[in-house]
Amino acid sequence: MLEKKFTEGLKRKKNQNKDLDNLQFIKRIYSFKRQEIVQRLSEFKRLWLQGKDKEIFEELAFCIFTPQAKAKICWEAIERLKNQGLLLRGPAREIKAEIKDVRFKNKKADYLVKARNFFSQNGNICIKSRISQFKDILECRDWLVKNITGLGYKEASHFLRNIGFGEKIAILDRHIMRNLKELNIIKEVPKYLNKSKYLDIEINMSGFSKRINIPLSHLDLILWYKETGEIFK
Repeated sequence: MLEKKFTEGLKRKKNQNKDLDNLQFIKRIYSFKRQEIVQRLSEFKRLWLQGKDKEIFEELAFCIFTPQAKAKICWEAIERLKNQGLLLRGPAREIKAEIKDVRFKNKKADYLVKARNFFSQNGNICIKSRISQFKDILECRDWLVKNITGLGYKEASHFLRNIGFGEKIAILDRHIMRNLKELNIIKEVPKYLNKSKYLDIEINMSGFSKRINIPLSHLDLILWYKETGEIFK
């Protein structure tokens, strides 16, 4: 209830008072949500340190599902696949039948099976050791984009953030880029993001986060919260 009143109050004040600019709005959100953001990021890091390979793979599957789809619906689909034993073992045709509410379900089911095969060794998922070989998280992201069908730079960044490696990377979805435009960090929201454009915007967002003294991984969650009213994953 307190959170709802806070969010509604901030939005109402922003709409009524033109002097409360976007930056001040974001800083006020951060002052209220900082502890929750720190806790959420700690949970992501703990997943990597303590989680099993299959739990890391669940996050990868989730990020394969998320393009042009709602995050909560995608996570609910992952939970259904887990509960029915399909996430790690099921064929694409059975996975498709269980993710009907995920957009582009046919392609994404195929992508999931391909990713599972890529990280399988002797019938088991072995993903942590493959990721651990990289000392540079940007190199790891490039490798994921190159090898995992269905992952672009946004999805690969999302996955790495969700397993505790979000300090140097940005998740540039439409929500985030729309806010970056409002903040005059970018001139327009691009219709298509190639690697070069993605990295340019990421550098600009990183520089902005340093100027306002809010870590990049925190800023991402603030902007997500500003758009959706919650801190999810």
